[in-house]
Amino acid sequence: MPTDIRVVVDDLAFVEADAVLRPADASLQALTPAMRRLDEQGGERFAGLRRVGMPLDAGAAVVTGGGELAAPYVLHLVLQDPQTPASRDTVRRALVSAWQRAAEWGLARVAAPPVGVGPGQLSLEEAVHLLARTAPPGDGMALTIVVEKEHERETAEAALRSRQ
Repeated sequence: MPTDIRVVVDDLAFVEADAVLRPADASLQALTPAMRRLDEQGGERFAGLRRVGMPLDAGAAVVTGGGELAAPYVLHLVLQDPQTPASRDTVRRALVSAWQRAAEWGLARVAAPPVGVGPGQLSLEEAVHLLARTAPPGDGMALTIVVEKEHERETAEAALRSRQ
């Protein structure tokens, strides 16, 4: 588990981090209303950066610039493709891929929504456990889990405490 995991109520578009995690489909289209809002905040430049020539495989992760977002980079997690529906396994594989990309790019401060809630059919607790379990251990890694409501923050923090 990373040395620093915290949970905040905020808007992912404005969180100060090296990168944000963004769940997406094989064409890097947003999977949730929250990610559609993130896309809007990222602006036209971010929209251009999300264009792909060929669909990506479920479980993959790719890095793009963040456009007008506070974070300079975005780690897109491909949770589903035309042949593979979103599932706990595709969420796990995409998170592992994202952490590998983060290490390759030197992205130590990462902000993430509860990846897998909704399209991945995970509960908030399961999503928080997967984020914590897949994040690389070690000094310097900081993960901020960003939720939209206070009761979600409380639930996420309880889930983290239950893992200790």
